[in-house]
Amino acid sequence: MNNDFLDPINSVDMPDQADSAIALDFLLSVKNGVRNYAYAITETATPALKQALRNQMEAALDLHEEIANLMISKGWLHPYNVRDQVEVDLKSADTAVKIANLTLFPRDTDRLGTFATPYK
Repeated sequence: MNNDFLDPINSVDMPDQADSAIALDFLLSVKNGVRNYAYAITETATPALKQALRNQMEAALDLHEEIANLMISKGWLHPYNVRDQVEVDLKSADTAVKIANLTLFPRDTDRLGTFATPYK
């Protein structure tokens, strides 16, 4: 990655990395929801409400499994191989640092001659 945020080379692998980040955020949100359902079940006294919360928690657990399986199949999550997961996490962290270091508002925004254009 170079310092020119408009350079197309900087977008290599970005769709896949964005998808993996969105999936991870979704997975963590669902996991947090399961925790909240479990907590709510212990705090309610109504049997009907407890059963409704259990049903919702089971649905959330199923969703968590689906998301985790998708991420494993795509190679975005390695729950059984810590070394592979560390490599994925380091690559993500390195990309985030590189993006943070890009000059998003360069002084010179003239792109004339950078890309093939029919008119000058």
